[in-house]
Amino acid sequence: MAKVSIHPAVDNGFKPAKKDFAGGTLTCKCTTNPVEVKISAQTAHNHACGCTKCWKPAGATFAVIAVVGRDKVKVTKNENKLKIVDPSATIQRHACKECGVHMFGRIEKKEHPFYGLDFVHTELSKDEGWSPPEFAAFVSSIIESGYKPEGMGAVRARLRELKLEPYDCLSPPLMDFIATHIAKASGALK
Repeated sequence: MAKVSIHPAVDNGFKPAKKDFAGGTLTCKCTTNPVEVKISAQTAHNHACGCTKCWKPAGATFAVIAVVGRDKVKVTKNENKLKIVDPSATIQRHACKECGVHMFGRIEKKEHPFYGLDFVHTELSKDEGWSPPEFAAFVSSIIESGYKPEGMGAVRARLRELKLEPYDCLSPPLMDFIATHIAKASGALK
């Protein structure tokens, strides 16, 4: 049986983060006048994402996406080419109007637990040293994109082989973070 392809950036394994890595530049896929976004910090919570909203390169089953502080994200070239994919979505995904690549996703609702973090695709960078993927989120959601349900066992096995524990939500530490934020907002935790 052929190995399940997850994403080109993880199918053959991935490198560990470089110590003291301080970021790099993301570039869209346009051959002329590409959008460039400077990330001035290391990313966190990098993961394979099976949701139907995240950008994936052609042929990828999952997206690979990480977070970084929004104050560490700056569009440095061709910002005029960016548009928000779905203005009603919680994550405002800023994509290049020409090539369709999502350059970063931003949460604008201040009450959201992830407000202050931007979602980025480090695979769009030639710089080496980014945090590697740590888990897989929203695994069952690939079915919504047309993946055959009977293949899900093989997908989860492949993710585990890659040391990416599969979840049908976010990782336990991120789910704990969300629950803590909600508990503090409601007064259940002081």
